Amino acid sequence: MINNDLLRSKVYDIEKWIIDIRRDFHQHPELSLEEYRTRDRIIEYLREMEIEHKIVADTGVMGIIRGKEVGKTVGLRADMDALPIDDKKDVSYKSKIRGKMHACGHDAHTAILLGAARMLNSIRDNIRGNIKLIFQPAEETVGGAQRMIEEGVLEDPYVDGVFGLHVDNSIETGQIGIKYGQMKAASDMIKIIIHGKNSHGAYPQDGIDAIVIAGQVIVALQTVVSRNVDPRSSAVVTLGTIQGGSGGNIIADKVEMTGIVRTLNKESRELVLQKIKDIVEQIPLSMGGRGEFIRKESYTSLINSDFMVDIVKENSLNILGDNSVFEIPYPSFGVEDFSYFAEARPAAFFQLGSGNKNKGIIHQGHTPYFDIDEDCLAIGVLLQVKNALEFLNR
Repeated sequence: MINNDLLRSKVYDIEKWIIDIRRDFHQHPELSLEEYRTRDRIIEYLREMEIEHKIVADTGVMGIIRGKEVGKTVGLRADMDALPIDDKKDVSYKSKIRGKMHACGHDAHTAILLGAARMLNSIRDNIRGNIKLIFQPAEETVGGAQRMIEEGVLEDPYVDGVFGLHVDNSIETGQIGIKYGQMKAASDMIKIIIHGKNSHGAYPQDGIDAIVIAGQVIVALQTVVSRNVDPRSSAVVTLGTIQGGSGGNIIADKVEMTGIVRTLNKESRELVLQKIKDIVEQIPLSMGGRGEFIRKESYTSLINSDFMVDIVKENSLNILGDNSVFEIPYPSFGVEDFSYFAEARPAAFFQLGSGNKNKGIIHQGHTPYFDIDEDCLAIGVLLQVKNALEFLNR
C-alpha cells in the first residue's frame, strides 16, 4: 500500500496544475447540457495521461484506469455544469461569459477529479482493481447522473462503489462534512390548476370562483405535512407562485399555482404527493369546480452507505487530523443527483471544506461572489485518491 507521505508529495507536486485547470474552467463556464468545451478539455487531459475514456450522455466523459492486478472497480464522480449567474468577483480568473458562472464549485470538482486521475494513473502498477472517472453533466437541472447510469457508466466493468464530493464554504478548508444514512432530500415540482366558471362579480351565483376554491386548497395543503407525515421523517410543501383572474369585477374561472415538495424517504414522498393530489381534486369538486394536479418528478433522496462513509471518515482523520471531520447532524432539504449513484451502488457523498474567513472566502454557492479557497483542491485530490485505494483494498 502506498503511504500517505508519498501521496502528499505527489499531490503537492501537481497542485499548481490543478489550480490552473480549475481557473480555466471557472473562466469558461457552461450551463447544463452545454458542457462541450469542458468535455473536450477533459478529453485532452485524459489523452495526455493516456487514460482510456469515452463520451457518455453527450457532454459527459467516462475514463477508466485499470490497475495491474484484477480486483473491484470504484467510481469517482465530478459534476461539470455552471449556473446562469453573473460573476461579480474581482479576480483574474473571473468568468469571461456574461450571465454564466461556476457559482456552485463544479469547476473545482472537475479539477479535483482530473488531479485524482493523474495521481492514480501514476501508480496504476500498484493498484488492484479499476477506477472509473465519471465527469457528469447537468447536475443543476435535468439530472445527468441518471442519464449516465442509463447509458451504462456503472457497468463493463461493474462498479462496486462510488465516491463524490462537494465544496462547502460553511466548512473551513482542512475539514470535511460527512453524514451517515440520509443526507439529501428528494424533490418534486408541482403544478395545481383550479377550474371554475366566469361571471360578473355582481352576480356570484352565476359563477364558480376559482380564487375562493384556491384559497381553500392552500389552507388544506398546510395539513399535509403537519397531520400526515411522521415528524421524525419530515417534509416540506411550498407554493411559490399563484396566478388567476382577469379583472377586479370578474369571478375568476382559473387559478394556477406552482410549488415544490421535498421529502426524505420514499414512503413520505408518495404519501405527501398522494395527499396533495386528493386535496387538489376533492376540494374543488365539493365546491362545483375542478382541480388538476401535475407532478414533475425530480431527484431521488441521497442516502449514503455507512461502510463507504467510514472509509471517507477514516481517511480524513488519518490525513487531515483528529479535528478534521464534522458529522452533519441532520439531513438537508437540498437535492443532489449523486443520489442516483447512491441508489444504484454503495456510495458516499461528502462536503469538502472550502471556506476561509481570513481570505474572505465566505460567500455561499449560487451567489455572484462565490469563490473557494483553492487550498482545498489538493486536499480533495488526496482524499479521493485515498478513498479509491482504500475501497479497492478492502
